Amino acid sequence: MAGLGTTELIIILVIVMLIFGAGRITKIAGELGGGIRAFKDGLQTENQEKEA
Repeated sequence: MAGLGTTELIIILVIVMLIFGAGRITKIAGELGGGIRAFKDGLQTENQEKEA
């Protein structure tokens, strides 16, 4: 992953938590997961319509 080690990833995560805060990060992650889930559902629906 672009030559990033464990130490560098931890430092990046700490900086992100300081900037956004833990509560906001969980909200962003939840919204991102919901968006990915909706995208996958849309792809499955499109494939089912093409097969029918």
